[in-house]
Amino acid sequence: MNVLAALMAVIEDRRANPPEKSYTTKLFNGGVPKIGEKIMEEAAEVVEAAGEEGDEGRQHLIYEAGDLIYHLFVMLGHKGIALEEVEAELGRRFGVSGIDEKASRPQK
Repeated sequence: MNVLAALMAVIEDRRANPPEKSYTTKLFNGGVPKIGEKIMEEAAEVVEAAGEEGDEGRQHLIYEAGDLIYHLFVMLGHKGIALEEVEAELGRRFGVSGIDEKASRPQK
């Protein structure tokens, strides 16, 4: 099992068996607003870190990317979406121009 699948498995377990002293449980209890707030905060930190130079900036970006992925996975877990579903969606898009894929979506 790769680390992303293992992380998602832990998050899904936290949803099914919420430990009292768990940051993930605290996020789940806050629902979409709390998890969404953290995703937006972490996304901003990713962009900020990407602007930093050198190896220190690179390491900071890796660190912040980990935080963003974790919080995104918490949102997926909160909504009952399995990592395999996201992988299937990315697989559906693989090899298709992003411009063409976007144009094929129903207009809102």
